[in-house]
Amino acid sequence: MKVWDMRQSGASSISQLPDKAFTMSVTSNRIVVGTSNRHVWIYDVRKLSEPEQQRESSLKFQTRCIRCYPDGSGYALSSIEGRVAMEYFDTSAAVQAKKYAFKCHRAQDERGVDTVYPVNALAFHPSYGTFATGGCDGKVIMWDGGNKKRLQAPWSYPTSIAALAFNPTGAILAVASSYTFEEGEKDSPPDQIFFRPVADSEVRPRPKQANPA
Repeated sequence: MKVWDMRQSGASSISQLPDKAFTMSVTSNRIVVGTSNRHVWIYDVRKLSEPEQQRESSLKFQTRCIRCYPDGSGYALSSIEGRVAMEYFDTSAAVQAKKYAFKCHRAQDERGVDTVYPVNALAFHPSYGTFATGGCDGKVIMWDGGNKKRLQAPWSYPTSIAALAFNPTGAILAVASSYTFEEGEKDSPPDQIFFRPVADSEVRPRPKQANPA
């Protein structure tokens, strides 16, 4: 792992990872790296000589994407098996009790057989902390992680979602639609990038309704 300072001609720090890096995310003072063998390495940017924490993914299959929460308290991790895990940096029992995982990007046929798609991309809304997932089913879904609910029906695109990113205000979501070879070599739509205007109602959290007395 190399850390770069644009004011310098070379890398300011080089750390040897024990496995192949698949995904990386940065928050205010941490770098989180997802590698092969389902390992997660958490570094403090002020001390890159060794990881602050070493973890194994709570999901059973290969990691595809990691993105840190906007508030810096943890990260979301997606896998090739249509699941997302919500994790926290604080290792205390009280905080770790809040973590959970959920299924997404799955389709069921008329016989009741599920097709499970890799979740390639995650992107957090910069203001609300809600987030989008993108899968090999060519769909993007918005989620309210704090209240554990989906915010809207999936948005569909021509092929696999390879990457997602909100602009700084959260008003536009960039969607990279690009076949990721999950089914091997085959004809596929051309690579495209879509810029989707996002309505506030599509990304705003929706607190759970209190049960009437």
